[in-house]
Amino acid sequence: MKKSLREKADQIIRESLGAVMPDRAVEKALENFQGCGGRTVLVAAGKAAWQMAAAAVRVLGQVDDGIVITKYDHVKGEIPGVECREAGHPVPDENSFFATEKALEKVSGLTEKDTVLFLLSGGGSALFEKPLIPGEELQDITRQLLACGADIVEMNTIRKRLSGVKGGRFALACMPARVNAIVLSDILGDPLDMIASGPAYPDTSTCQQADAIIEKYHLNLSKKAQALMQEETPKELANVTTQITGSVRELCEAAGKAASALGYEPVLLTDELCCEAREAGSMLASILRTHAKDGKRLCYIAGGETVVHLTGKGKGGRNQELALAAAPGIAGIPNACVFSVGSDGTDGPTDAAGGYVDGDTLDRLKEKNLDVFTVLSNNDAYTALGAAGGLIITGPTGTNVNDVAVAMLG
Repeated sequence: MKKSLREKADQIIRESLGAVMPDRAVEKALENFQGCGGRTVLVAAGKAAWQMAAAAVRVLGQVDDGIVITKYDHVKGEIPGVECREAGHPVPDENSFFATEKALEKVSGLTEKDTVLFLLSGGGSALFEKPLIPGEELQDITRQLLACGADIVEMNTIRKRLSGVKGGRFALACMPARVNAIVLSDILGDPLDMIASGPAYPDTSTCQQADAIIEKYHLNLSKKAQALMQEETPKELANVTTQITGSVRELCEAAGKAASALGYEPVLLTDELCCEAREAGSMLASILRTHAKDGKRLCYIAGGETVVHLTGKGKGGRNQELALAAAPGIAGIPNACVFSVGSDGTDGPTDAAGGYVDGDTLDRLKEKNLDVFTVLSNNDAYTALGAAGGLIITGPTGTNVNDVAVAMLG
């Protein structure tokens, strides 16, 4: 039976996400794992923490103690010997703080013969946190950074200076034990000191850079927070070994492979997309318009992480905004669609992973008396896509390697 364009999009999403699950990567990273003769304590933090920890325990057989700290609804069952806790994201909450204290308790008092197996993935900046300022102020600063459209590197440059575990400070807390870190990257270029704000990696950012970000976005900080901005983070860590695994390039390659199997010619535009979500959606629509009369079955792929400037009070996320912004540009083009999805299965503070639009979406929105530009100005893409049947809902995926946006034609 002939598949619809939406069914093809869903197939590409399923197959590309399946290809970047962390299980195989963690198993490979632990092939030559050797402890130091003492205890092995597992600490996993981030949106892929449960999946990574489950894979690690399968490989090792057991650990002496452990904890998983992940996003709400991301724990999929018990892991032998490992305590599983859920907490707030993208804004840290009391459960984030409590779970991090539990992790610090588990690594305190270790010796040089002990090993901390530290499994880190994106989202750890909110989930793994010991604030050096009141929790309410940290939450407020996080919201300020999200609202102004700061990118992930800028956000983490600020957050690591307000934290007792970020910017290499967790590795210091583990000393004299060895830290064996396995990192699933969710940041372009895989900067280890920025992924989840680098709890076990020397920090390359500086106080001067933090000051520039504060000035750029006119952040409102207390005197205590301002003083912390002037305290440098650890620049050397002698007790850490780090392996990085997974990337947005793998996600893009998997999307291209799935599209090729469906008869499309895949074209990788970039795996370092880092502009405004609306601009990215408009650009992908423009590319489809250019090639609409070529008579070819084309699939353009862009991986990375866009940003959103909040101008309204609606509901949505960067992937939903990207997709909705493409709708006017592909209106009326037969067999054209644009979809964008977050590999972790969540997009902004919603239950959607992303959004899908095609050549008929604009007409469907008009029937519902919804104007795309009004919706976007209110950051309410979730409502509009829901009305047009364009929400992509996967549930928590167990991985986290940025986003992938796809524009298909023919």
